[in-house]
Amino acid sequence: MAQSPLQGSLRQVRQRITAAAVAAGRPPTSVRLVAVSKTRPAEDLEAAFAAGQRDFGESYLQEALAKMRILAGHPLVWHFIGPIQSNKTRDIATHFHWAHSIDREKIACRLNDQRPAGLPPLNVCIQVNISGEASKSGSAPAAVPALAGAIAGLPRLRLRGLMAIPARTRDPARQRALFGQLKQLQDRLINQGLPLDTLSMGMSGDLEAAIAEGATMVRIGSAIFGDRPTVFRREP
Repeated sequence: MAQSPLQGSLRQVRQRITAAAVAAGRPPTSVRLVAVSKTRPAEDLEAAFAAGQRDFGESYLQEALAKMRILAGHPLVWHFIGPIQSNKTRDIATHFHWAHSIDREKIACRLNDQRPAGLPPLNVCIQVNISGEASKSGSAPAAVPALAGAIAGLPRLRLRGLMAIPARTRDPARQRALFGQLKQLQDRLINQGLPLDTLSMGMSGDLEAAIAEGATMVRIGSAIFGDRPTVFRREP
């Protein structure tokens, strides 16, 4: 049976991840693929699931909750990867397995307090504004150790590592330099006693550089699903 375009794209992305991991001297299984499915209809996620994809990244909460209802019969792993406002923490704490974009203690505390007792701790990453861009969310690198220490003390959260969306560049050396800074920051936190195991970094245009610098999770959207449609509107 012929592959669908989405299945073919997913296979190509997995091949890129495997090649990048091998080139870095790492097992391909050390890199987890999160399919960034924001703005994509549930039918696309179902097709990706049929091709073996389990992890999906969402940024728009109401859209994600609607897809969760439609796909409730599938054992999917849901990652919240967008900015987190206070009015979204309860639903994120209740319905997601991962939150990648914590950048301040207030949000971490709300997620901790609102995580249902019957669920395991929410896996979280601190988003780091590694490029210092005013237009992007994320904690300043200098503030990360204190924030990490605070999150590590919250019982309903499990601090897994760091996430970043560096400034876009097509220069592979510059890509690697920015990802390398995040890796160095994580290494310092590990040396201080935090048991971190996740570097969420790398997207469609720079996943090879991210894996070369130690990414354990890459968030891939357009290389799997194609250019983003305009069907969905950005949520407030």
